[in-house]
Amino acid sequence: MPILEARAVSKAYGGFLALDNVNLTVEPGEIRALIGPNGAGKSTLIDVLSGRARGHAGQVFFQDAEITPLAPWARRLKGLARSFQKTSIFPALSVRAQLELAARKAEAGGDVGETLAEFGLEGVAERPAGAIGYGDQRRLDLALALTGRPSLLLLDEPAAGLSFEESMKLAKALREMANRRGVTVLLVEHDMEVVFAIADTITVLQLGKVLAEGPPAQVRADPRVVQAYLGSAA
Repeated sequence: MPILEARAVSKAYGGFLALDNVNLTVEPGEIRALIGPNGAGKSTLIDVLSGRARGHAGQVFFQDAEITPLAPWARRLKGLARSFQKTSIFPALSVRAQLELAARKAEAGGDVGETLAEFGLEGVAERPAGAIGYGDQRRLDLALALTGRPSLLLLDEPAAGLSFEESMKLAKALREMANRRGVTVLLVEHDMEVVFAIADTITVLQLGKVLAEGPPAQVRADPRVVQAYLGSAA
């Protein structure tokens, strides 16, 4: 049974059709990447799945139950979490305090010290989040999104603004976290090094439609994908 399914989803902004009859099925435990050129509809699809984009056609199912009418907070309570292109941290609060606050708010168990270790944040735990490096901020944002042990995590460009070394460190942490916690991940990402390093399956969007889908090697070799998006990166 899929953990997440979008059926015939379309979304228009005025006269612009951002998504055109998109179908997507994500299996439990999978790391699925959404790639495509700018304006392909990737972030719009994430917004639809998380409940932030309303007024769309089609249906969204999570764990075999329709969640189309549900608000983002209601989807979060069901176990569908999300992070954004811009971090949602509080700059003045320490890294440890933010994780403790998030755990209390979510009424979640778990050891904050374990979470700090899991994401390599022990060394900056007592520092204000605004004073730590951007790579650490991205990992903190990911740790906060995972508070409450969601079963599905939607990530919108988690490696944005990171160096190559920071991106690969984040990719490694994300893969290890997914394996250890059994969480399913759906991410939008432009960094192909990250995508091909961790994705089990890749879905390629172009002009609001699914252009191709499959394992990384298959997608990388698809002439349509190379022509539309990957180019020399393939």
